[in-house]
Amino acid sequence: MYEMTEVVGEDGVRRENPTPSAWLTAAELGRWATEVGMHRAVSGLLPKPDLGRGRPVLVVPGFGATDGMTKRMRNHLRERGFHVHGWRLGRNYGLTDEILDGLSQRLERLAERHDEPLILVGWSFGGLLCRWLAHEHTDKVRHVVTLGSPWRAEGERTRVTALFKSAVQIFGVSDRAEDVLDALRQPLPVPTTAIFSRSDGLLHWRSCVVEGAQTENVAVPSSHVGLVSNPLALAVLADRLAHVDSAHVPFGWRACVRQMFEASPSRPSSQQVPMDPSAVDSGCA
Repeated sequence: MYEMTEVVGEDGVRRENPTPSAWLTAAELGRWATEVGMHRAVSGLLPKPDLGRGRPVLVVPGFGATDGMTKRMRNHLRERGFHVHGWRLGRNYGLTDEILDGLSQRLERLAERHDEPLILVGWSFGGLLCRWLAHEHTDKVRHVVTLGSPWRAEGERTRVTALFKSAVQIFGVSDRAEDVLDALRQPLPVPTTAIFSRSDGLLHWRSCVVEGAQTENVAVPSSHVGLVSNPLALAVLADRLAHVDSAHVPFGWRACVRQMFEASPSRPSSQQVPMDPSAVDSGCA
């Protein structure tokens, strides 16, 4: 990413995770297209149980992405009873003052609107922003879920590091950037789930792993870009969010897949999760 920090071992040698193989990177686009096709094929066939019970969720897109890229994921959660919101800040250009201030304000307004803490879901770099938010606004965050988010310092170098550097030249970077990176790399004060792929084509999966109390790691077979549309990744996400308010239930593939095909618990049509009227055309709420 920004390569503002580095991990140096006792021998003075810089420690960093390797970037993925060239063939994994080259396969990203084709894999993503396949995952989108799979989602289109199964989304209308699967039941839509009320897993969310109206819990509010804020979804933050990855670097260079907009709310449009997370629409499938947001719709998947909304159809399963979660009250889902996009970030409404346009394209994610990284650690600019506009994004840092705008995201904080977005969370504050939504927490006041719902009168309860939110679940934060961040894809790729969006997950790093969610980690930062959890430190800045702990009382407004219920749980953090990251999808393919390289938050660890040894994961600074990825296949898109050059794009981050270009964005700094074009859009600038906040004077708070180093403090933000230092904060998000600290253990989170709220429960967190890391979803990642060991065959990620843009970054090394070990950079996404979380450790410590109130943490959980779930590996899924997916491309990096496909984490927001891959049916299995979305099933894992919904499964984990369904257990946010209950005693910790360890993830299990058997229970997750079974939940994908169960039609209950159901949500009466009169209790459909509302969508902001202003979000109908933009695809974000």
